[in-house]
Amino acid sequence: MSLLVIDWSVVGIKAGQFILSFSILVILHELGHFLPARWFKCRVEKFFLFFNPWFSLWKKKIGETEYGIGWVPFGGYVKIAGMIDESMDKEQMKKPPEPYEFRAKPAWQRLIIMLGGVTVNILLAIVIFVGIMYTWGEKYIPAQNLKYGVYVDSLGKKIGMQDGDKIVAVAGKPVEKIGTVGSLIILNQATNITIERNGKDTILNVPPGFIEQLNKNKLGGFTYVRIPLIVDTVLLGTQINSDAAIHKGDRVIAINQIPVSYNNQAFDVLKDLKNKNSIQYTLIQNNTDTIQATVVNNTNPKIKSGIGFQTPDEVLGTVQIKYSFLQAIPVGIEKCYSTLINYISNLKLLFTSKEVKVNDSLGSVISIGGIFPGVWDWQSFWTLTAIFSIILAFMNVLPIPALDGGHALFTLVEMITGRKPGDKFMEYAQMVGMILLLSLMAYALGLDFLRIFSH
Repeated sequence: MSLLVIDWSVVGIKAGQFILSFSILVILHELGHFLPARWFKCRVEKFFLFFNPWFSLWKKKIGETEYGIGWVPFGGYVKIAGMIDESMDKEQMKKPPEPYEFRAKPAWQRLIIMLGGVTVNILLAIVIFVGIMYTWGEKYIPAQNLKYGVYVDSLGKKIGMQDGDKIVAVAGKPVEKIGTVGSLIILNQATNITIERNGKDTILNVPPGFIEQLNKNKLGGFTYVRIPLIVDTVLLGTQINSDAAIHKGDRVIAINQIPVSYNNQAFDVLKDLKNKNSIQYTLIQNNTDTIQATVVNNTNPKIKSGIGFQTPDEVLGTVQIKYSFLQAIPVGIEKCYSTLINYISNLKLLFTSKEVKVNDSLGSVISIGGIFPGVWDWQSFWTLTAIFSIILAFMNVLPIPALDGGHALFTLVEMITGRKPGDKFMEYAQMVGMILLLSLMAYALGLDFLRIFSH
Protein backbone atom coordinates (compact mmCIF):
# COMPACT_ATOMS: atom_id res chain seq x y z
CA MET A 1 0.00 0.00 0.00
CA SER A 2 1.48 3.35 -1.06
CA LEU A 3 1.07 6.58 0.87
CA LEU A 4 -0.07 9.57 -1.18
CA VAL A 5 1.94 12.63 -0.06
CA ILE A 6 0.64 15.97 -1.29
CA ASP A 7 2.54 19.26 -1.19
CA TRP A 8 -0.41 21.62 -0.81
CA SER A 9 1.67 24.75 -1.52
CA VAL A 10 2.57 23.34 -4.93
CA VAL A 11 -1.06 22.28 -5.50
CA GLY A 12 -2.18 25.82 -4.64
CA ILE A 13 0.27 27.44 -7.08
CA LYS A 14 -0.72 25.04 -9.87
CA ALA A 15 -4.43 25.57 -9.15
CA GLY A 16 -4.00 29.35 -9.09
CA GLN A 17 -2.29 29.35 -12.49
CA PHE A 18 -4.89 27.00 -13.95
CA ILE A 19 -7.85 29.04 -12.69
CA LEU A 20 -6.37 32.32 -13.97
CA SER A 21 -5.42 30.84 -17.36
CA PHE A 22 -8.75 29.05 -17.79
CA SER A 23 -10.69 32.16 -16.74
CA ILE A 24 -8.87 34.28 -19.34
CA LEU A 25 -9.57 31.73 -22.07
CA VAL A 26 -13.24 31.22 -21.19
CA ILE A 27 -14.08 34.91 -20.72
CA LEU A 28 -12.44 35.94 -24.00
CA HIS A 29 -13.95 32.97 -25.86
CA GLU A 30 -17.45 33.87 -24.65
CA LEU A 31 -16.75 37.54 -25.38
CA GLY A 32 -16.14 36.39 -28.96
CA HIS A 33 -19.78 35.28 -29.06
CA PHE A 34 -21.13 38.14 -26.95
CA LEU A 35 -19.78 41.08 -28.97
CA PRO A 36 -21.02 40.05 -32.45
CA ALA A 37 -24.34 39.02 -30.91
CA ARG A 38 -24.73 42.55 -29.53
CA TRP A 39 -23.50 44.10 -32.80
CA PHE A 40 -26.25 42.24 -34.64
CA LYS A 41 -28.76 43.35 -31.97
CA CYS A 42 -29.34 39.94 -30.41
CA ARG A 43 -30.45 39.90 -26.78
CA VAL A 44 -27.82 38.21 -24.60
CA GLU A 45 -29.56 36.97 -21.46
CA LYS A 46 -26.55 35.51 -19.57
CA PHE A 47 -22.76 35.72 -19.58
CA PHE A 48 -21.17 33.22 -17.18
CA LEU A 49 -17.64 32.19 -16.30
CA PHE A 50 -17.89 28.48 -15.37
CA PHE A 51 -21.17 26.57 -15.25
CA ASN A 52 -23.77 27.24 -12.56
CA PRO A 53 -26.17 24.30 -12.11
CA TRP A 54 -28.53 24.99 -9.17
CA PHE A 55 -26.66 28.04 -7.88
CA SER A 56 -24.03 30.68 -8.73
CA LEU A 57 -21.07 31.95 -6.73
CA TRP A 58 -21.85 35.48 -7.91
CA LYS A 59 -24.28 37.12 -10.34
CA LYS A 60 -25.49 40.57 -11.22
CA LYS A 61 -27.88 41.83 -13.89
CA ILE A 62 -26.76 44.81 -15.93
CA GLY A 63 -29.23 45.90 -18.58
CA GLU A 64 -30.65 42.84 -20.34
CA THR A 65 -27.72 40.59 -19.41
CA GLU A 66 -27.06 38.67 -16.20
CA TYR A 67 -23.32 38.33 -15.54
CA GLY A 68 -22.09 35.67 -13.14
CA ILE A 69 -19.53 33.13 -11.94
CA GLY A 70 -20.51 29.48 -11.65
CA TRP A 71 -18.95 26.81 -9.46
CA VAL A 72 -18.17 24.06 -12.02
CA PRO A 73 -14.85 25.00 -13.74
CA PHE A 74 -15.46 23.11 -16.99
CA GLY A 75 -16.09 26.14 -19.20
CA GLY A 76 -18.51 29.03 -19.48
CA TYR A 77 -21.37 30.23 -21.65
CA VAL A 78 -23.38 33.08 -23.04
CA LYS A 79 -27.12 32.51 -23.37
CA ILE A 80 -28.38 34.24 -26.51
CA ALA A 81 -32.14 34.61 -26.83
CA GLY A 82 -33.67 32.33 -29.45
CA MET A 83 -30.79 29.89 -29.69
CA ILE A 84 -30.78 26.18 -28.88
CA ASP A 85 -27.84 25.86 -26.50
CA GLU A 86 -26.81 24.10 -23.28
CA SER A 87 -29.66 25.82 -21.39
CA MET A 88 -32.16 23.76 -23.46
CA ASP A 89 -34.79 26.52 -23.08
CA LYS A 90 -37.57 24.79 -25.03
CA GLU A 91 -40.34 27.12 -23.85
CA GLN A 92 -38.78 30.10 -25.57
CA MET A 93 -38.45 28.12 -28.80
CA LYS A 94 -42.20 27.33 -28.84
CA LYS A 95 -43.02 31.01 -29.28
CA PRO A 96 -42.81 32.91 -32.58
CA PRO A 97 -39.32 34.38 -33.14
CA GLU A 98 -38.76 37.94 -31.96
CA PRO A 99 -36.58 40.38 -33.95
CA TYR A 100 -33.95 40.37 -31.15
CA GLU A 101 -33.58 36.58 -31.16
CA PHE A 102 -30.69 34.63 -32.66
CA ARG A 103 -33.00 32.48 -34.81
CA ALA A 104 -34.47 35.61 -36.42
CA LYS A 105 -31.12 36.78 -37.76
CA PRO A 106 -29.73 36.04 -41.25
CA ALA A 107 -27.59 32.90 -41.56
CA TRP A 108 -24.37 34.87 -42.20
CA GLN A 109 -24.83 36.82 -38.96
CA ARG A 110 -25.50 33.62 -37.00
CA LEU A 111 -22.35 32.06 -38.49
CA ILE A 112 -20.21 35.02 -37.40
CA ILE A 113 -21.67 34.84 -33.88
CA MET A 114 -21.00 31.10 -33.62
CA LEU A 115 -17.41 31.34 -34.88
CA GLY A 116 -16.62 34.42 -32.79
CA GLY A 117 -15.27 32.43 -29.83
CA VAL A 118 -12.94 30.34 -31.98
CA THR A 119 -11.71 33.46 -33.79
CA VAL A 120 -10.89 35.19 -30.51
CA ASN A 121 -9.01 32.13 -29.21
CA ILE A 122 -6.84 32.03 -32.34
CA LEU A 123 -6.15 35.77 -32.17
CA LEU A 124 -5.40 35.48 -28.44
CA ALA A 125 -2.87 32.69 -29.05
CA ILE A 126 -1.13 34.77 -31.74
CA VAL A 127 -1.01 37.86 -29.49
CA ILE A 128 0.41 35.83 -26.57
CA PHE A 129 3.03 34.08 -28.71
CA VAL A 130 4.08 37.42 -30.22
CA GLY A 131 4.31 38.87 -26.71
CA ILE A 132 6.40 35.92 -25.49
CA MET A 133 8.81 36.19 -28.43
CA TYR A 134 9.16 39.96 -27.93
CA THR A 135 9.55 39.78 -24.12
CA TRP A 136 11.65 36.64 -23.65
CA GLY A 137 12.66 35.51 -27.11
CA GLU A 138 13.77 31.92 -27.51
CA LYS A 139 16.23 30.15 -25.26
CA TYR A 140 17.37 26.56 -25.55
CA ILE A 141 20.34 24.24 -25.14
CA PRO A 142 21.58 23.12 -28.58
CA ALA A 143 21.99 19.35 -28.86
CA GLN A 144 25.63 19.86 -29.82
CA ASN A 145 26.31 21.37 -26.36
CA LEU A 146 25.50 18.09 -24.60
CA LYS A 147 29.15 17.31 -23.99
CA TYR A 148 28.56 15.06 -20.98
CA GLY A 149 25.81 13.09 -22.70
CA VAL A 150 22.70 11.92 -20.90
CA TYR A 151 21.84 9.54 -18.12
CA VAL A 152 19.09 7.01 -18.77
CA ASP A 153 16.33 5.40 -16.76
CA SER A 154 15.12 1.79 -16.99
CA LEU A 155 13.12 2.59 -20.13
CA GLY A 156 16.21 3.98 -21.87
CA LYS A 157 18.22 0.91 -20.93
CA LYS A 158 15.59 -1.31 -22.59
CA ILE A 159 16.62 0.01 -26.00
CA GLY A 160 20.33 -0.33 -25.27
CA MET A 161 21.18 3.21 -24.19
CA GLN A 162 23.92 3.87 -21.63
CA ASP A 163 24.85 6.81 -19.41
CA GLY A 164 27.01 9.19 -21.43
CA ASP A 165 25.32 8.53 -24.78
CA LYS A 166 24.19 11.46 -26.93
CA ILE A 167 21.08 11.21 -29.12
CA VAL A 168 21.96 12.90 -32.41
CA ALA A 169 18.99 11.90 -34.61
CA VAL A 170 15.46 10.50 -34.40
CA ALA A 171 14.24 8.51 -37.41
CA GLY A 172 17.18 9.97 -39.35
CA LYS A 173 16.28 13.58 -38.53
CA PRO A 174 18.94 15.52 -36.57
CA VAL A 175 18.03 16.59 -33.03
CA GLU A 176 18.52 20.34 -32.68
CA LYS A 177 17.31 21.14 -29.15
CA ILE A 178 17.68 19.42 -25.79
CA GLY A 179 14.38 18.19 -24.37
CA THR A 180 12.64 17.38 -27.67
CA VAL A 181 13.65 13.73 -28.19
CA GLY A 182 10.64 12.11 -26.47
CA SER A 183 8.05 14.12 -28.41
CA LEU A 184 9.96 13.58 -31.68
CA ILE A 185 9.89 9.81 -31.19
CA ILE A 186 6.15 9.83 -30.46
CA LEU A 187 5.16 12.29 -33.22
CA ASN A 188 7.26 10.50 -35.87
CA GLN A 189 6.42 7.03 -34.54
CA ALA A 190 10.16 6.49 -34.86
CA THR A 191 11.51 2.98 -35.31
CA ASN A 192 15.13 3.97 -34.62
CA ILE A 193 17.35 6.62 -33.05
CA THR A 194 20.98 7.48 -33.73
CA ILE A 195 23.29 7.86 -30.74
CA GLU A 196 26.90 8.94 -30.37
CA ARG A 197 28.89 6.72 -28.03
CA ASN A 198 32.64 7.10 -27.52
CA GLY A 199 32.85 9.27 -30.62
CA LYS A 200 31.04 6.81 -32.91
CA ASP A 201 27.47 6.90 -34.24
CA THR A 202 25.29 3.86 -33.58
CA ILE A 203 21.69 3.22 -34.65
CA LEU A 204 19.42 1.74 -31.98
CA ASN A 205 16.08 0.21 -32.93
CA VAL A 206 12.96 1.38 -31.10
CA PRO A 207 11.18 -1.88 -30.18
CA PRO A 208 7.39 -2.39 -30.24
CA GLY A 209 5.83 -1.18 -27.00
CA PHE A 210 8.51 1.44 -26.32
CA ILE A 211 6.40 4.40 -27.51
CA GLU A 212 3.45 3.25 -25.42
CA GLN A 213 5.68 3.09 -22.33
CA LEU A 214 7.24 6.46 -23.19
CA ASN A 215 3.78 8.00 -23.44
CA LYS A 216 2.97 6.68 -19.96
CA ASN A 217 6.24 7.85 -18.40
CA LYS A 218 5.26 10.46 -15.79
CA LEU A 219 8.68 12.13 -16.00
CA GLY A 220 8.07 12.67 -19.70
CA GLY A 221 11.10 10.92 -21.12
CA PHE A 222 13.72 8.20 -20.87
CA THR A 223 16.93 10.27 -20.99
CA TYR A 224 17.95 13.23 -18.84
CA VAL A 225 20.71 15.82 -19.10
CA ARG A 226 23.92 14.71 -17.40
CA ILE A 227 26.21 17.39 -15.95
CA PRO A 228 28.86 17.62 -13.23
CA LEU A 229 27.71 19.02 -9.88
CA ILE A 230 29.10 22.56 -9.81
CA VAL A 231 28.45 24.96 -6.93
CA ASP A 232 26.35 28.01 -7.74
CA THR A 233 25.42 29.47 -4.34
CA VAL A 234 25.81 28.76 -0.65
CA LEU A 235 22.72 29.93 1.23
CA LEU A 236 23.30 32.31 4.15
CA GLY A 237 21.85 29.95 6.75
CA THR A 238 24.34 27.20 5.90
CA GLN A 239 26.89 26.08 8.49
CA ILE A 240 30.08 24.78 6.85
CA ASN A 241 32.94 23.11 8.67
CA SER A 242 35.92 23.40 6.35
CA ASP A 243 39.50 24.67 6.16
CA ALA A 244 38.59 26.59 2.99
CA ALA A 245 35.45 28.43 1.96
CA ILE A 246 33.20 26.92 -0.72
CA HIS A 247 33.08 29.15 -3.81
CA LYS A 248 30.92 29.36 -6.90
CA GLY A 249 32.44 27.10 -9.56
CA ASP A 250 33.73 24.42 -7.17
CA ARG A 251 33.01 20.91 -8.51
CA VAL A 252 31.78 18.06 -6.30
CA ILE A 253 33.75 14.83 -6.75
CA ALA A 254 32.53 12.88 -3.70
CA ILE A 255 29.69 12.90 -1.17
CA ASN A 256 30.31 11.21 2.19
CA GLN A 257 33.43 9.65 0.68
CA ILE A 258 31.40 8.11 -2.21
CA PRO A 259 32.85 9.23 -5.58
CA VAL A 260 30.45 11.13 -7.84
CA SER A 261 31.20 12.59 -11.24
CA TYR A 262 27.73 13.64 -12.42
CA ASN A 263 24.37 14.80 -11.12
CA ASN A 264 22.64 11.42 -11.48
CA GLN A 265 25.26 9.77 -9.28
CA ALA A 266 24.89 12.57 -6.73
CA PHE A 267 21.08 12.16 -6.75
CA ASP A 268 21.44 8.46 -5.87
CA VAL A 269 23.77 9.22 -2.96
CA LEU A 270 21.81 12.21 -1.61
CA LYS A 271 18.56 10.20 -1.74
CA ASP A 272 19.94 7.95 1.00
CA LEU A 273 21.17 10.94 3.04
CA LYS A 274 18.03 13.06 3.09
CA ASN A 275 17.47 12.51 6.84
CA LYS A 276 21.10 13.13 7.83
CA ASN A 277 21.94 16.26 9.80
CA SER A 278 25.21 16.79 7.97
CA ILE A 279 26.74 15.86 4.62
CA GLN A 280 30.42 15.78 3.73
CA TYR A 281 31.41 17.07 0.30
CA THR A 282 34.73 16.64 -1.45
CA LEU A 283 35.26 19.40 -4.00
CA ILE A 284 37.80 20.46 -6.59
CA GLN A 285 38.62 24.17 -6.28
CA ASN A 286 40.30 26.24 -9.01
CA ASN A 287 40.65 22.97 -11.00
CA THR A 288 43.61 21.99 -8.80
CA ASP A 289 42.91 22.05 -5.04
CA THR A 290 40.86 19.41 -3.25
CA ILE A 291 38.92 20.47 -0.15
CA GLN A 292 36.70 18.67 2.36
CA ALA A 293 33.60 20.48 3.62
CA THR A 294 30.92 19.28 6.04
CA VAL A 295 27.60 21.02 5.46
CA VAL A 296 25.33 21.03 8.54
CA ASN A 297 21.60 21.25 7.86
CA ASN A 298 19.83 24.08 9.64
CA THR A 299 17.05 22.73 11.85
CA ASN A 300 15.09 25.99 11.72
CA PRO A 301 12.61 25.62 8.80
CA LYS A 302 12.35 29.41 8.50
CA ILE A 303 16.04 29.72 7.60
CA LYS A 304 17.00 28.39 4.19
CA SER A 305 20.25 26.49 4.11
CA GLY A 306 22.25 24.26 1.80
CA ILE A 307 24.25 24.44 -1.40
CA GLY A 308 22.71 25.41 -4.72
CA PHE A 309 24.17 23.86 -7.86
CA GLN A 310 24.33 25.18 -11.41
CA THR A 311 21.55 24.25 -13.83
CA PRO A 312 22.10 22.55 -17.21
CA ASP A 313 21.63 25.97 -18.83
CA GLU A 314 24.55 27.39 -16.85
CA VAL A 315 26.84 24.39 -17.26
CA LEU A 316 26.23 23.66 -20.94
CA GLY A 317 25.36 27.10 -22.28
CA THR A 318 22.30 28.20 -24.24
CA VAL A 319 21.33 29.90 -27.47
CA GLN A 320 19.36 33.07 -26.76
CA ILE A 321 17.43 34.66 -29.65
CA LYS A 322 15.97 38.14 -29.10
CA TYR A 323 13.29 39.62 -31.37
CA SER A 324 12.18 43.17 -32.02
CA PHE A 325 8.41 43.72 -31.95
CA LEU A 326 8.17 43.55 -35.76
CA GLN A 327 10.33 40.40 -35.87
CA ALA A 328 8.20 38.80 -33.13
CA ILE A 329 4.99 39.01 -35.19
CA PRO A 330 5.82 36.42 -37.91
CA VAL A 331 7.62 34.23 -35.34
CA GLY A 332 4.58 34.32 -33.04
CA ILE A 333 2.24 33.43 -35.91
CA GLU A 334 4.53 30.53 -36.87
CA LYS A 335 4.53 29.31 -33.24
CA CYS A 336 0.75 29.39 -33.25
CA TYR A 337 0.61 27.41 -36.50
CA SER A 338 3.19 24.81 -35.42
CA THR A 339 1.37 24.33 -32.08
CA LEU A 340 -1.86 23.63 -33.94
CA ILE A 341 -0.17 21.21 -36.36
CA ASN A 342 1.52 19.31 -33.52
CA TYR A 343 -1.77 19.05 -31.63
CA ILE A 344 -3.59 17.71 -34.70
CA SER A 345 -0.74 15.25 -35.29
CA ASN A 346 -1.05 14.02 -31.71
CA LEU A 347 -4.81 13.58 -32.13
CA LYS A 348 -4.30 11.61 -35.34
CA LEU A 349 -2.00 9.21 -33.47
CA LEU A 350 -4.94 8.21 -31.25
CA PHE A 351 -6.55 6.70 -34.35
CA THR A 352 -3.52 5.61 -36.38
CA SER A 353 -0.96 4.43 -33.80
CA LYS A 354 -1.07 1.09 -32.04
CA GLU A 355 0.97 2.48 -29.17
CA VAL A 356 -0.62 5.86 -28.40
CA LYS A 357 -3.64 4.94 -26.28
CA VAL A 358 -6.60 7.14 -25.40
CA ASN A 359 -6.38 6.12 -21.74
CA ASP A 360 -2.77 7.38 -21.56
CA SER A 361 -3.41 10.63 -23.43
CA LEU A 362 -6.84 11.76 -22.24
CA GLY A 363 -7.15 13.91 -19.11
CA SER A 364 -9.57 16.23 -17.36
CA VAL A 365 -9.05 19.62 -15.71
CA ILE A 366 -6.95 17.78 -13.11
CA SER A 367 -4.39 16.75 -15.74
CA ILE A 368 -4.47 20.18 -17.35
CA GLY A 369 -3.87 21.88 -13.99
CA GLY A 370 -1.00 19.50 -13.28
CA ILE A 371 0.87 20.67 -16.38
CA PHE A 372 1.51 24.09 -14.83
CA PRO A 373 4.82 24.39 -12.91
CA GLY A 374 4.94 24.21 -9.13
CA VAL A 375 6.38 27.74 -8.97
CA TRP A 376 4.75 30.82 -10.46
CA ASP A 377 6.58 31.50 -13.71
CA TRP A 378 5.02 34.02 -16.08
CA GLN A 379 6.77 32.75 -19.20
CA SER A 380 5.50 29.21 -18.60
CA PHE A 381 2.07 30.55 -17.67
CA TRP A 382 1.63 32.53 -20.88
CA THR A 383 3.12 29.78 -23.03
CA LEU A 384 0.65 27.22 -21.65
CA THR A 385 -2.23 29.71 -21.93
CA ALA A 386 -1.41 30.25 -25.63
CA ILE A 387 -1.22 26.49 -26.24
CA PHE A 388 -4.55 25.89 -24.46
CA SER A 389 -6.12 28.74 -26.44
CA ILE A 390 -5.21 26.98 -29.70
CA ILE A 391 -6.51 23.65 -28.37
CA LEU A 392 -9.76 25.29 -27.22
CA ALA A 393 -10.23 26.87 -30.65
CA PHE A 394 -9.63 23.57 -32.45
CA MET A 395 -11.86 21.52 -30.16
CA ASN A 396 -14.70 24.03 -30.42
CA VAL A 397 -14.61 24.13 -34.21
CA LEU A 398 -15.10 20.37 -34.50
CA PRO A 399 -18.46 19.63 -36.20
CA ILE A 400 -20.02 18.11 -33.08
CA PRO A 401 -23.51 19.16 -31.93
CA ALA A 402 -23.33 21.32 -28.77
CA LEU A 403 -19.98 22.75 -29.87
CA ASP A 404 -19.54 25.93 -31.92
CA GLY A 405 -18.45 23.83 -34.88
CA GLY A 406 -21.70 21.85 -34.82
CA HIS A 407 -23.83 25.01 -34.89
CA ALA A 408 -21.59 26.48 -37.61
CA LEU A 409 -21.96 23.32 -39.72
CA PHE A 410 -25.75 23.43 -39.56
CA THR A 411 -25.66 27.12 -40.49
CA LEU A 412 -23.36 26.44 -43.46
CA VAL A 413 -25.70 23.67 -44.66
CA GLU A 414 -28.57 26.15 -44.41
CA MET A 415 -26.64 28.76 -46.42
CA ILE A 416 -25.83 26.22 -49.15
CA THR A 417 -29.22 24.47 -49.37
CA GLY A 418 -31.46 27.36 -48.42
CA ARG A 419 -33.21 25.10 -45.89
CA LYS A 420 -33.02 25.81 -42.18
CA PRO A 421 -32.89 22.80 -39.78
CA GLY A 422 -36.05 22.51 -37.67
CA ASP A 423 -36.09 23.50 -34.02
CA LYS A 424 -36.84 19.90 -32.97
CA PHE A 425 -33.85 18.62 -34.93
CA MET A 426 -31.63 21.26 -33.30
CA GLU A 427 -32.95 20.30 -29.84
CA TYR A 428 -32.17 16.62 -30.38
CA ALA A 429 -28.76 17.37 -31.91
CA GLN A 430 -27.90 19.61 -28.95
CA MET A 431 -29.02 16.90 -26.53
CA VAL A 432 -26.91 14.23 -28.25
CA GLY A 433 -23.89 16.53 -28.32
CA MET A 434 -24.25 17.40 -24.62
CA ILE A 435 -24.49 13.72 -23.67
CA LEU A 436 -21.34 12.96 -25.69
CA LEU A 437 -19.39 15.84 -24.15
CA LEU A 438 -20.51 15.14 -20.57
CA SER A 439 -19.69 11.44 -21.01
CA LEU A 440 -16.23 12.31 -22.33
CA MET A 441 -15.60 14.72 -19.43
CA ALA A 442 -16.76 12.12 -16.89
CA TYR A 443 -14.53 9.48 -18.51
CA ALA A 444 -11.50 11.82 -18.48
CA LEU A 445 -12.17 12.71 -14.83
CA GLY A 446 -12.39 9.01 -13.96
CA LEU A 447 -9.04 8.34 -15.66
CA ASP A 448 -7.42 11.12 -13.63
CA PHE A 449 -8.76 9.73 -10.35
CA LEU A 450 -7.45 6.28 -11.31
CA ARG A 451 -4.00 7.75 -12.02
CA ILE A 452 -3.98 9.59 -8.67
CA PHE A 453 -4.99 6.62 -6.51
CA SER A 454 -2.91 4.05 -8.37
CA HIS A 455 0.32 5.77 -7.29
